[in-house]
Order: sequence, then structure tokens, then C-alpha cells
Amino acid sequence: MLRSLGLSSFILTMLRKLLYLWVRTNTLPQDIKSLGIDPSKPVVYVLQQRFLSNALVLAQETIKLDLPPAWQEVVISGWKHSRSFFFLSGSKARTGKVEYSPVLRTLIEQATAQPELDVQIVPVTILWGRAPEDQKSILKILFADGWSQRGRLRQSVTIMLNGRQTMVRFSQPVSLRALLAQGLSPTNSLRKLTRVLRIHFRRQRESAIGPDLSHRRNQVEALLAAPKVVAAISQEAFDTGNDAKSFAKARHNSRVYAMEIAADYSYSVILIFARFMQWVWNRIYDGVEIHNLESVTNLAQGNEIIYVPCHRSHIDYLLMSYILYQQGLMVPHIAAGANLNIPVVGGILRRSGAFFLRRSFKGNKVYAAVFNEYLHMMISTGHPIEYFVEGGRSRSGRLLMPMGGMLAMTVQSYLRSNNRPIVFMPVYIGYEKLFEGRTYVGELMGQPKAKENLLDLLLTIRELKKNFGKVHVNFGTPIHLDSVLTSTNPTWREEIVLDDEKPAWLVAGIDKLRMQIADNINAAAVVQAVNLVSLALLATPKQAMDETRLQSQLDSYRKLALAHPYDATTRVTELDGASMIAYCEKLKLIARQPHVLGDILHFLPEEAVLASYARNNILHLYALPSLLACLFAQNTSLTHTQLLRLAHTIYPFLRAELFIRWPLNEIEQALEPYLHLLIEMGWLSENEGVYSAAPVNTDEFAQLLLLGHSIRPSLMRYFITLAMLTQLGSGKNAPAELEGLCHLQAQRLSMLREFNAPEFFDKVVFRTLVSTLSSNGLATIGEDGMIYFDQSLEMAANDARYVLPPDVRQAIQHMTRSDTGKALALAHLTVKKKP
Repeated sequence: MLRSLGLSSFILTMLRKLLYLWVRTNTLPQDIKSLGIDPSKPVVYVLQQRFLSNALVLAQETIKLDLPPAWQEVVISGWKHSRSFFFLSGSKARTGKVEYSPVLRTLIEQATAQPELDVQIVPVTILWGRAPEDQKSILKILFADGWSQRGRLRQSVTIMLNGRQTMVRFSQPVSLRALLAQGLSPTNSLRKLTRVLRIHFRRQRESAIGPDLSHRRNQVEALLAAPKVVAAISQEAFDTGNDAKSFAKARHNSRVYAMEIAADYSYSVILIFARFMQWVWNRIYDGVEIHNLESVTNLAQGNEIIYVPCHRSHIDYLLMSYILYQQGLMVPHIAAGANLNIPVVGGILRRSGAFFLRRSFKGNKVYAAVFNEYLHMMISTGHPIEYFVEGGRSRSGRLLMPMGGMLAMTVQSYLRSNNRPIVFMPVYIGYEKLFEGRTYVGELMGQPKAKENLLDLLLTIRELKKNFGKVHVNFGTPIHLDSVLTSTNPTWREEIVLDDEKPAWLVAGIDKLRMQIADNINAAAVVQAVNLVSLALLATPKQAMDETRLQSQLDSYRKLALAHPYDATTRVTELDGASMIAYCEKLKLIARQPHVLGDILHFLPEEAVLASYARNNILHLYALPSLLACLFAQNTSLTHTQLLRLAHTIYPFLRAELFIRWPLNEIEQALEPYLHLLIEMGWLSENEGVYSAAPVNTDEFAQLLLLGHSIRPSLMRYFITLAMLTQLGSGKNAPAELEGLCHLQAQRLSMLREFNAPEFFDKVVFRTLVSTLSSNGLATIGEDGMIYFDQSLEMAANDARYVLPPDVRQAIQHMTRSDTGKALALAHLTVKKKP
């Protein structure tokens, strides 16, 4: 190491500039001020590995970021050092003994002797490329910046191979004074701080490149040797013949399953993938906006992170990995459906960190045991995991009911070994224009879901010519598994849970966890221009509006979201109404029809149906004010008591469909701010507990009416269900038949009266509505599987007069009376065809 100044300073400067002819760095955090470095106190940087290249990078980055220069002399009370950094590792060769930095020792001695002295020690992590150990590749073992030790020659080759993917992360400073305040001796303080810094660097490395993994074949051998897998193989052999041939076949199957499931993480593929995805984003998107990522960075050290994004597109898989890689975090292992394990594509996904699972494990105990053990291996080794709790992609834009399968396996793995806390990270993903939009429309219209194949993937290359706007990714409030388990069963830590045992309280805990994940995903919604324009235009009869009125409506919607935020993690566009319109015109989502009395803005024919997807992404944010608007648009005035009674009847169904965050017992408190806000905006007025809508001939009433129309499709589906059930009678139909009937009636109503968007008659929504009837006490499922109800359901059905206009109510009642017989026969056939 060149230490002297004078001529050596010139040489060091030349070496630094020469190095940066090749090296490219990604420096984190992006906002360096967030570290809270106090310029009035001495700053000393600490690097983990003793290489001149690391020192040169540190020197360049501190200059670039306007931080105290790393190569300047540090002077503390007469003690001088030629540079403001030190290496944590000792200068001697590997001796097996712990080496302590003499610079750190001297700093502690100086601070001990001078109680007023404080020094800020800033850890700096430098990673030359990021790759876990992979014994399959000789080059990767020799030259990747992984977990093994390396010398100067290997470091030189590493720079040549990986220098253009160098990550530099500055961490928050450690106060030397705060450490000494603990009353330790200088020797013990040195040992403790060294240990703390070693752990810090290990966690930083682990969060960026993942834990130290062996090759995939070694993982498979470990899986097959696991006691639970061995037991499942033995049981399978016993059930199919109980001889050597049966055992050999069962073991062969288990190996096939393990190879089918396991990822084959490859750094070279990740690197190529990252470059390819950067090209894709720049080609089809205007950028990716990321929010609240700092919450992930803070949790990455010391926690097992399970990413649980909403599932809107196949792009989700690629997007999450790309973002995390670019931000210096480990690319997670992603649970992907076995339908994606197709030739070529499956191999690329597997090497990018994907592991595959079948849709159902039922009847295959060996497969279930292998998959459970593989998931446990990933979690226990600290590898981040990503899976989609909805099970499949949403075809309507609404969040789907979270599934409990992967969550249950994750929790059971944690109960087996809980030495590393698990944190679930909900993630909202919003696309301004959807890649698979037209496919979704076809599937909602009844077309069978097409099986993934390589030809279809190649054909999608045509889509790269189109502009899909921006992608918005928002990391929500993290969920600590310990807290969920404690709230479900306070004594869970004291209980001994066997590997195959499912405690009685586990189901309740999984239910609580999955609903909290859904709530936190929705809470992190990003309200952007496409969402709001879709919300406004789709509420009009012809999906068209005067420009001035549309601007005013958009500004009002933005005010509603900002004045009473749905959640602290919710984000709202900064564009005003006029800018939103201009942006959507640029995306070719809407068109302008010039008119002498004012231009008309309307959806392009092919975009109107697809816009319902964007509206549904944020409909839960506007559900309560829209419900109020719908009630007051239909009723000129309502008392506070009437308002709450109707809200208590209708809200459970809206909450079940849209995953609105407030429980029923908090609905009054949730409505109050919206009532005050609508009064403030002039859309409502209040006099001695009686609320009234603005006069019918005013602009305020027109805006109120439009807001109310946004939630009307949901209310129509609700009353179709009630009308159909009361028409059929108690005990006459099973839930599956009722779902089929309601789907057919809604489909017909959509064709005859409403905007013909297939999401209006989505079967999934009616399944949710029917199940909510039972959970809300309006109906019960008898032992014979039929739906039974009493007068309380009929009373709820009569409340339609408070919500829907007379002509809509009449249309629903007429259809349920006249078409019930034909629809019932078709529903019976549909149910009968199901396997």
C-alpha cells in the first residue's frame, strides 16, 4: 500500500483515474444525506477487505458525493494519520487469529482519554459484482465476488470481469462516544466494535449476494436425505408394493420432483437478465417509479424477507428481480407456476432464481414433502423468497382473495426453526397500460386460458413497439410474522410443534396473515393519471366528457385522495387535471373530439374496456366516498342513523370484493372524514344531523353523481345476488349454482344496459359475494349444501331502493323473474361439467 504523501499522492490520483476508465459504480443510498453524517465531527471510513482497489474506489466516491475525502489526513488531538479510513482485516497473513486494526485501537484510546471527543465511523461495503458461490462454474469460483477469500491476483481478475458492476454502499455512522458510554474497557470496546463491524459487513454482503449456497445437485442430495422426505419415500414404497423395486421407483420420483422444483441460480444469467430488462423497460415503458424502498433496505439485514406482491402480469416476475438487483439487494428465489416451466423459458427463469411448483399437491405426498423441505431449506439459509399470494394473475384489476397454501408452508417452516425472524413485504405493482390486457378480456368473456408456450412468447415481441407508460412499484408496510403469531396465540413460543403437526390455532393465524397482506398491498396503491381518468370516464354513459368538466372531476378526485389519505404508504400523482388529460392523450389512451362549445374527451374504442382494469386498481381507495355519493345521488337527504344502517348492510360486501382496510366495527369512524370532506367541497350539506346533496341543477351535484356511479357496478352485482336468491327461495340452490346464475344475469344486464365490460360479470366476484352472505349472517349453508335464509336477507334486498335508480332496480327484478328458468338450467349444466 502506498502510504507516504508528496509523490505518492500524485501516483494515487493517477491510479484512481486509471481504475475509473474501466470501473462503473452503483452507489447507495441514492440520498447520501439520509445517513445523517455530522460534518462538525471527525469522520473515519472503514473497509472490510484490504485491497488498494477498494481504497481507490472509496477515495473517488467520497469526492464524487462531496463527503469528507477518504485520503485526507485525519488529526485528533495531536494524533495524526495519513488517511481517513482503515481496513477492518489485519495486515498479517492468515494466522487463524483475530487481527484488530491498529487505527481503530488508537481511535478508541484517544476517545477514552478525551470524554468530549466523538468520532463517526462509517462502514463502506464494496462488492465487485454479486454472485453466490456456485461450484458448477470454475470461473465463478475463481473470480466472482462471493464468500470465499481471495488474493491480489484474483482481485485483479475480478475487477476485469466485474468492475463495471461494482456496488458501493455507505452505511450510517457508528458513534464511538456512544460505544464508550457503555462503560467497557478500551480492550473490550475494541473487541465489541470489531465484532459489530464484522457482523455488519457480513449482513450487507448477505443482503446483496445472498447466503453461501452450494451447487444445485448438492441441494437435491440434501433434500433427498431429509427425514421428512425419506419418510414420504418409504411410505410411498410401502403403499405401492413394499419391495426394493417400489422403493427405487419412489426415490427416483423424489429426485425428479427435486430437480423439477429447485432453482439453479446463475450470476451470469442474472447479469445478462439485468441488461436485457434495462433494454426492455426503456423500450416499452417510460420508466419505473419506486416508492418506500428504504423499508426493504432496513429489513434486509438480519431478517428473512418474503416478498408478497400483487400479481397483475407475467412482467411482475421480472420487474421485482430487476428492481431489487438495481438497488443492491439480493434477487429473491421466486415461486413460479409449473406452467411456466416450458422449454428455453423455464431454464432461463430457473437460473434467474425461479423455483417451480405445481398447482396442486393433492394425493402426492412425496412431491409435497420434497417441496416443503426445499422451501424450508431456502428460508432457513436466509435466502429471500418471493411468491404471489393471489395464486394467479388478476384478470379484472381487483386484488384476488389471498391463498393460504404458501403462507402455511412458510409459517410451518418457521415453527420448525425460528432463529431468523421472517418479515413479509407486501408490494403494490401498478401498470398504466397492461401487457396482457386483451388476453384478460378474452378470458373474462369465457375463452379458455391458453397454455403458455414458446411460440406465444415469441409473438409478444410485436408488443415491444408499443408504449405502455410507466410502472409504479410501492413497497407497503412490512408484516412481522412474530407479531401475527403472538396476536393469534400468545404462548406459541412455549409450545412444542412436531414437524407434521398443525396446531389448532394455525388456521386462524394464516387467515389473519393473508388478510393483512391483502390490506397492506391495497394500502400501498399508487394513484396515477391513468387510474383517475379511467375512474372518471367509465362512470359516464358513453365514456366521454367535456374537457372542462373532466379537469374539474380529476382535480376533485385528487383532492379526495390527498385530503384524507387512505394510508401513510399510499401515493398520489402530482399532476393536476389538465396535466393528467395531456398525459393520457400522449399514451393514446383517450382521444379528443374538437367542438365549438368545448372539446370532448373519450376513450379510444380498443382502450375503453381495458381502462376498467386501471380503475379497479384504485377503486378500493374511493369506495367509501363513492358509496356516500351513490346514496345521496339517489336520496336527496338522509339522517345520520339511516346512513349508518345502510352502510352497515352494504359495506361488508364492498370490503369482501375490494379488500378495504377498515373492519365493520370501524365503519362509522371511517365515513366521518369523507362526510366532512364532501361538505367542504360543497357536494353535501349538513343541518342538525340531516345530510343533503347539493341542488340537482348544480355542478357540485353533477360531480357527486359521477363519483357515485364509480361504485354502482359493485352495488348492482350485490343486488343481483340478493334478488336472485330471494326469487329462488330458501333452500333451493347450492352456492355454485347461485354463482352461475348471477354470472349469467350480470352478463345479460351488461349487454342490455351497462357498459359492456367483462369484469362486470366476473365469476370470481360473485363467488366472493355468495361466501360473504354466509359470513355476514344473511344466509347459511345447510347440511345438504343448500343456501338458507330468512327475512333479514329480504330486508337487505329491499334496501336497493336507497342505492339504485328505479329503472335499474326494475331491470334487475324483471330479469330475475323472466330469465330464471333458462339461466338455472344453464347454471346446472355448468356446475355439472366441473371436474
